[in-house]
Amino acid sequence: MNTNFTPQEALKKHFGYDAFRLEQENIIHNVLAGKDTFVLMPTGGGKSICYQLPALMMDGLTVVVSPLIALMKDQVDALRTNGVKAAYLNSTLTPEQQSQIIFQIRNGDIKILYLAPERLISDGQGFLDFLASLKVSLVAIDEAHCISQWGHDFRPEYLKLHQLKKQLPNTPFIALTATADELTRKDILDKLKLENPQTFLSSFNRANIEYHVKAKQNSFEKLLDFLDARKDESGIIYTLSRKETESLSARLRAEGFNAKPYHAGLKREEREQNQDLFLRDEVKIIVATIAFGMGIDKSNVRFVVHMTMPKNIEGYYQETGRAGRDGLPSIAYLFYSSGDLFRLKGFAEVDGNEDQSKVMLQKLNIMAEYCETRSCRRKYLLNYFNEEASDNCGSCDVCLTELEMMDATRPAQMVLSAMVRLQSSFGMNYIVQVLRGSKAENIWDSHKSLKTYGAGVEHSKEDWTYMIKEFIREGYINRSHGQYPVLELNEKSWKVLKEGEKVSIAKPEVETVNREQHEEQEALPFESDLLQDLKRLRKKIADEMGVPSFVVFSDATVLELATYLPQKEEDLYKISGFGEVKVDKYGFSFLEEINAYCRIHKLESRIDQKASVKRKTTKKKRKKKSSGSSDTKLRSFELHEQGMSMLEIAKNRDLNAVTIEGHLAHFVGEGKLSVHDFVTPEKRKPIEDAIEKLGAEKLAPLKEALGDSFSYGEIKMTVKHLEFLESKK
Repeated sequence: MNTNFTPQEALKKHFGYDAFRLEQENIIHNVLAGKDTFVLMPTGGGKSICYQLPALMMDGLTVVVSPLIALMKDQVDALRTNGVKAAYLNSTLTPEQQSQIIFQIRNGDIKILYLAPERLISDGQGFLDFLASLKVSLVAIDEAHCISQWGHDFRPEYLKLHQLKKQLPNTPFIALTATADELTRKDILDKLKLENPQTFLSSFNRANIEYHVKAKQNSFEKLLDFLDARKDESGIIYTLSRKETESLSARLRAEGFNAKPYHAGLKREEREQNQDLFLRDEVKIIVATIAFGMGIDKSNVRFVVHMTMPKNIEGYYQETGRAGRDGLPSIAYLFYSSGDLFRLKGFAEVDGNEDQSKVMLQKLNIMAEYCETRSCRRKYLLNYFNEEASDNCGSCDVCLTELEMMDATRPAQMVLSAMVRLQSSFGMNYIVQVLRGSKAENIWDSHKSLKTYGAGVEHSKEDWTYMIKEFIREGYINRSHGQYPVLELNEKSWKVLKEGEKVSIAKPEVETVNREQHEEQEALPFESDLLQDLKRLRKKIADEMGVPSFVVFSDATVLELATYLPQKEEDLYKISGFGEVKVDKYGFSFLEEINAYCRIHKLESRIDQKASVKRKTTKKKRKKKSSGSSDTKLRSFELHEQGMSMLEIAKNRDLNAVTIEGHLAHFVGEGKLSVHDFVTPEKRKPIEDAIEKLGAEKLAPLKEALGDSFSYGEIKMTVKHLEFLESKK
């Protein structure tokens, strides 16, 4: 056990965060005590930290079982940028690559290993025996709901994970999931055979996500309006079928939106390419089936749209949870029609398993109730997971909408009278047909002579359907459960029929936002131009490293930089996401960009407005670090003077080339290095001409004017050279 750091100090050192979230700290202490642990934490709540941080504090190897290849790659890339020795074993690697990783594991060169469940059991007992021969300090089972047939994403291969527990009886296990109701939780613990596990349940509330449900009528036009306001944002649109995925993405492209499809039927190369383009922000919208997303760790997804109602609350919650993982405001948008319920009932049935079919059908009906509710949607979601919530969240369409009421006593009496005459034996559609005097073949001849037959012809089918749903919602009518629900009378029904009780319901399609109920949080006073400059710098670094931008820093971190304007290295430690490794790797480049912007716009740092948790021990460590490398730029200069290229210096120092480029440009600006070492005379002349014409305040306009044959590095070196010449006048 590494006792040099407390968990909180390790959190800052390796991940750059000042404080734990939700139950993270208690979970980590439980794991470090060697106890089995079960974690239920919302998507974006920080589950990975719960096993990654203990892994760094414990001796030996941590094994992480994960169901999706994409998740493994993203997690490993992110860990490596934080200086952690991590690897994965899955089908994307060649036999030679797998052999190399196994060699590194044997030598103790890997700290965290990600595995697909199939890899554990692909060669019988062989790989399990190999793990048993190692010092395995911790096993993490991610997406643990996959082991339960009651969960929304059951995977049979997960059922064999208890063999791993049997093979490593003295190793603590941690099982983690974002979505599991009580039945699924019990099943997970039973099937994994955990020993007296401590259970940690965090709040399911994703406060930064706004929930909206819209009528499916004219859904494509409504979708276009929604996307028009979000052209620069990343989002996921879920459809029910592969065909819908292809057609919708094509229609969106025809409308000028940068959208690509993703489903299991695409060729692997195309699927992976589309996903990679999305992760790198080169494609803004992915239109997908539910095959996409469980392993997507993209932090800046701003919206998730469902074109069709999901099959259950768990799936909906997990899919919407892919928005706003960085904590910034995001939106979940769902299009619903009652036809969705009928369409999905066939998918809810499980062949040969009546009990599971019954549970899945019940979950589907609950999902439909969520779509039709007139009460707070956040409250409905949280109550489903047995969590209390206030009646008004102020950030869902119900709570943001001021309902206009109407008197519906007479239509209610007509519906209830029809139900009495039909002996409460028929469903909503049939009752609507009777009220409208339908000539359809399914109408019984005896029902055509009823007093209520044709009595409601003045209202459309849609109007009647809406009103009956409102009567059900207000408790005047009961609806039975099962695949073919019928409408039933209750005590409130008879009060309307016999006592003339007035019935008031909400008018349809009234969406006047009530801002008195919902005070929007005041936007942070960030520098928008600087934010774009920093995002460009982040992308340049990410492209050089071959990883998505959010792996370098999340949008939330870049937004803090553009808000608080840190101008010294010690300031960076107050920015969420900057630990020691990332300050070393990227700090200089970002500080250079911020300082240049602040000089031009005559801005002071606002870092003193940033709340920061002060840690005596962390300060002590930091001071020690500073004395050992008083000037990181100077070290790069010395290596350059020894004859190393920029790439060689970057590799030698485990820094990115953009940072080294910035270090050396600093010395060009001081006249200690010659611009001739980095820019040819042929290129310098057009760069200088462009600077004279456009100014040197920003590199991006210069790069755009000069074209792809000129690099940012060459432009930066020339700018610094001209600054040096100016200082000598």
